[in-house]
Amino acid sequence: MTKTSQYDQLGLELSSVLENEQNLIARYSTFVCMLAQTFKPRFFWTGTYLVDPLNPRELVIGPYQGTLGCLRIPFGKGVCGAVAAKQKSLNVPNVHEFPGHIACDSNSNSEVVVPMFGMSGEFLGVLDIDSELMNAFDDIDVKALEALCNTVTNP
Repeated sequence: MTKTSQYDQLGLELSSVLENEQNLIARYSTFVCMLAQTFKPRFFWTGTYLVDPLNPRELVIGPYQGTLGCLRIPFGKGVCGAVAAKQKSLNVPNVHEFPGHIACDSNSNSEVVVPMFGMSGEFLGVLDIDSELMNAFDDIDVKALEALCNTVTNP
């Protein structure tokens, strides 16, 4: 099965599972679990960082699968913080070359981070995926993850 067909199949399954669920935490949790299971072992860490309602310039850990994640990430710091600041996806082939990379787990070698937006276009947080492999992600991943994030955040 190609990566594209894996994403297509996941999208169909995800839409079906989430069909009547309105709670975003339940939707994020299900999404992260299904992503991690579909793409393991390539996806070493799969999770969300959500805008903290008490500090809207900081991300706080949300539902995730994998080893212990960073609890908080300020906008502009690391890959997740850079995506939060610019609200544009980033594919980082080698995290060790990314200025200001936050090493929540030293096994991470590449990372893709996608912003998540609500129905009104408000920034909700990011989807963060790490891999132990170098250069684990490409444009197919970015485009598919952006589309899946839209499915999850817009019930």
